[in-house]
Amino acid sequence: MTLILLFGGLLVLVGLGLPVLLAIGLTSAAGIFVMPGVNFALFAQRTFAMLDSFSLLALPYFILAGSLMSKGGLSGALVTFAQTLVGHLRGSLGHTSVVACTAMANVSGSSAAEAASIGSIMIPSMKKQGYQPGLAASIVAVAAIIGPIIPPSMTMIVYGAMTGVSIGGLFMAGIVPGLLLAALLSGFIRILAMFPQYPALRHHTKRATFREILNSIRGAWVALLAPFIILGGIFAGVFTATEAGVAACLYSAIVSMFVYREIRLRDLPGIFLDAAVTVAMVVGIIAVAGALGWLLSYVNFNQSVLALLQSISSDRYVVLLSLLGIILILTMFLESLAVLIVFVPVAAYVGQAFGFDPLHLGILMIVTTQLGAVTPPVAVLLFITSAIAEARFVDVVKHALPFIGVLIVYLLILAFVPQISTTVPHLLGH
Repeated sequence: MTLILLFGGLLVLVGLGLPVLLAIGLTSAAGIFVMPGVNFALFAQRTFAMLDSFSLLALPYFILAGSLMSKGGLSGALVTFAQTLVGHLRGSLGHTSVVACTAMANVSGSSAAEAASIGSIMIPSMKKQGYQPGLAASIVAVAAIIGPIIPPSMTMIVYGAMTGVSIGGLFMAGIVPGLLLAALLSGFIRILAMFPQYPALRHHTKRATFREILNSIRGAWVALLAPFIILGGIFAGVFTATEAGVAACLYSAIVSMFVYREIRLRDLPGIFLDAAVTVAMVVGIIAVAGALGWLLSYVNFNQSVLALLQSISSDRYVVLLSLLGIILILTMFLESLAVLIVFVPVAAYVGQAFGFDPLHLGILMIVTTQLGAVTPPVAVLLFITSAIAEARFVDVVKHALPFIGVLIVYLLILAFVPQISTTVPHLLGH
């Protein structure tokens, strides 16, 4: 009954239009206040304890690095580079969006940032080439999911900080799944190009010459070098995953100000302010979710979920899919980061009980919550791209549904083939 009241109250507050931060905060504060034998001071204690993590120090740095890169000319250079690689394929601009998001993922780590930065360039171009606004918006929104899967990833930092799983290991675990998703999306766009209801996808340009490819690399090489510096430094032991955030900020600032020259000193205060607002929102959600997580643990939520899953089946994969299904349904109504934070302890508890690799489980949790970001009614990425495309949300959802089907198949592949996520980190000793 207590659990029903907690989640019911949370959904009611979100339904009334309260920000997720306030909804979680009020629900957890009220729950602790009325719980017999619990001191209300625990709300503040658990809120601050949630943020007492060295790993979370990387969060503001990577968010700032993503802001610098997004506004520093990086996205335009990567789009040009992507166009020279895949422009000759049918559905060239769709493929370009996927490749650009894959390349941008190496520095942004945020699906929302990718949807906004790549979408602002690609969606107007696709509309000019005859793409229906809803189709253009859906392609970019779905491709933006690659952002938190390929490292560095803000979501991986949060997951690692909460579970104690190696953030460097999570970074390595996301490389192959991210590239696999890019390949699946490009393959699906190629299939759609065969159908008459998608005439714009038949368009393509001539294959780029070797000189044109070299010119595009010359314009984008500093952006393409970023993951080798950030991830290479982590893998080589030069700096930790937390310290890599500082390196990412310095590199982003140098590239944006002195190579692309898109950012001037007078622009920095505004960029810092935008990044600070994002950090405050993310850290705020993490903090109040810590109080809610403690409350759920106090009322034996983890054990209740495990018992429920075991009542469904004793097969470990049926249990895993049931857990992912519950999380996906919740992300259809709540902000994906909040769902991830609340359910991380549950997933870790269930994963330990059934012997799932923590790196494999971490990637599945991240992919599932990102899938929720394009699944209506609360589909943040679709809202962002529909606004850029000036398209009706209903039209964007209609075009996104086939892509959501591909994403579900992709999630099932990752669930049943854990080696996709675990091979690289295990080879490198994680």
